Amino acid sequence: MRKTCPRRLYAAMIVAGVAAAVLSIAVPFSGCSSGKPSYPSTEKRPLTDEYHGVKVVDNYRWLDDLADPEVRRWNDAQNLLTRSILDGIPARPRLYERLKAIVGDSSSSYFDLVHRSRLFAMKQQPPKDQPFIVTLASPDETASEKILVDPNQIDTKGTTAIDFYVPSLDGRLLAVCMSKDGSEDGSVYIFDVETGKQLADIVPRVQYPTGGGSIAWKGDASGFYYTRYPQGTERPKEDLNFYQQVYYHKLGTPLSEDMYVIGKDFPRIAEIRLATSDDGKYLLVTVANGDGGEFAHYLLDPSGKWIQITQFSDEVTVASFGNDGRLYLLSHKKAPRGKILAVPLLRPDLSSAREIVPESDGAIESFLPTTHCLYVNDMVGGPSQIRLFDLQGTSKGIIPSPPLASVGSLVGLGKDEILYGQETYLLPFAFYRYDPATGTSRKTSLVSASSVNYDDCEAIRELASSKDGTKVPVNIIRKKGTALDGKNPTILYGYGGYGINEVPSFSRSRRVWLDHGGIYVTANLRGGGEFGEEWHKAGRLTTKQNVFDDFAACARYLIERKYTSPEKLAIEGGSNGGLLMGASLTQHPELYRAVVSHVGIYDMLRVELFPNGAFNVTEFGSVKDPEQFRALYAYSPYHRVKDGTMYPAVLMLTGDNDGRVDPANSRKMIARLQAATGSSLPILLRTSSSSGHGIGTALTERIAQSADVYAFLFDQLGVQ
Repeated sequence: MRKTCPRRLYAAMIVAGVAAAVLSIAVPFSGCSSGKPSYPSTEKRPLTDEYHGVKVVDNYRWLDDLADPEVRRWNDAQNLLTRSILDGIPARPRLYERLKAIVGDSSSSYFDLVHRSRLFAMKQQPPKDQPFIVTLASPDETASEKILVDPNQIDTKGTTAIDFYVPSLDGRLLAVCMSKDGSEDGSVYIFDVETGKQLADIVPRVQYPTGGGSIAWKGDASGFYYTRYPQGTERPKEDLNFYQQVYYHKLGTPLSEDMYVIGKDFPRIAEIRLATSDDGKYLLVTVANGDGGEFAHYLLDPSGKWIQITQFSDEVTVASFGNDGRLYLLSHKKAPRGKILAVPLLRPDLSSAREIVPESDGAIESFLPTTHCLYVNDMVGGPSQIRLFDLQGTSKGIIPSPPLASVGSLVGLGKDEILYGQETYLLPFAFYRYDPATGTSRKTSLVSASSVNYDDCEAIRELASSKDGTKVPVNIIRKKGTALDGKNPTILYGYGGYGINEVPSFSRSRRVWLDHGGIYVTANLRGGGEFGEEWHKAGRLTTKQNVFDDFAACARYLIERKYTSPEKLAIEGGSNGGLLMGASLTQHPELYRAVVSHVGIYDMLRVELFPNGAFNVTEFGSVKDPEQFRALYAYSPYHRVKDGTMYPAVLMLTGDNDGRVDPANSRKMIARLQAATGSSLPILLRTSSSSGHGIGTALTERIAQSADVYAFLFDQLGVQ
């Protein structure tokens, strides 16, 4: 789903997070599927729905409610089967131990940096289960680090996570949103930065997976604006995770005195982000119309007057305060790759906006105005770059970066210096400091390191031709000299949705594939934003099938060029990428030996009935619209399963506390596949009781999940 998470969205966390940590191990092939598994009995209880004259039978809707004891017993039986098979793979214990070892060998990493008189950062320090918040005097002085809020001390089980944090403008106070068990159902707590002490103020229901959450401090730090979901009986039960609004809390006062600010006229599926200007005089409210990419922006000026700057139809996706009395806007109006406009805060009239940076070949992903400079982060098909301009729009060049690099995470350090993050498929993430006065960049102390390196490997970028002739980039990571004989075990990863970009990322786990003759491939599919908004729109609503066609074309490309073969090809994805996995295995089961799908969406006719599914209507469409229904029904994985088909091996992973994609999707899809498959290859469901969609999952659970995935793929692809 499209909600934000640290550094990158969940799509990247699935494969490149700590799943990330296996080095080469010689493991034997055991063959967990010598015979068709004996699956738990699953009764068919047909229900029939009618959509625009089409009758659709659903045999497994009774699996929707995990609170039903019968469904829980069924789910537990599936977990027992999965554990018996995965734990029986000889490679699994060694993979698990190596994962723990490689995580322990990894250095700490920093992300979500904010500069407020001092530097704030989230820090992941293995083997701690959860990232925590620190301050530093500078990015070059890690010895100055001070821990502010550590959820690992708050909850020794490792199941409490930080959703987001916001320092006050003067850096004295810190608002921290935390939730448990991967639920992303967060409350906000306030801490004194100097003493580390927690204040008495606690604000509930600021964050939820449906609309996310946000906070913006008042200039004098006497209180803060926050996103608020309905409380108590304010709305019917089915609406409690909708109708997000903005309220104001004054420190030291009871919640009953919190004041409504704005939002009563926003859509039911509004997703709100808040920001204050550096002087604290203006409040900016960004409202997303669900997950489809439409945004509106509102400004509260010092006099208390509200001004609507943009509407959903204006195609302005990002607004940001400058230091020069202007508001900078990223517009896609007649510029699908993006252009940057500026309007004065005193007269924020979009009709008289001045164009600062015109549309170019790169798709603008983000930007950062400083005192005299404007930094623009462009997507160039997947890899990215940072361009530099003055505030009048005069180009000052491009900040050098390695080939096939992702650059971003722009953080201002005051005046014009910035920090930016950079990584490649072969080089780990690090923050660099750029000084426009000298035109030079240098690596800071905020780096990620481990004993894993890729000096003997290469990353290459090639193009596959999709069904309609569209050229789709495939990014291939392999050992130098790898023979193209069709015998290489290969993982093909994809996402393709919400305008989310699949960018180069460093992963320690890829060594296991490369050291055992494997190849790892990511695809830049339509539906993402790698080539701008047209690329996104070509893979959403009634054009969603393009995403699946692109992915199949990438698989065929790898097979035709002898990188691999269907017997050696595995595919992996999660969330919207889980939908991609479901569509791929039902549309082209002959292309793949194994499928790993995390927290996926499979029943596209009922997904909008779940809370977060309603937010996805602007991306996927609705069955209420006849044309959109036909498109959804045509590719809905759950409805495209055919009895007797020789399906590949499947491992689906989900979490009990997933508020973004209801785990019922995975239960129903597994039940349907187990009943239908004509092959003896295993169809397995793994449900975690201590996680949700992936964000906030404890490190120990992520290691366990990773060990299961790698064991499954080693076994199915015959990795020696």
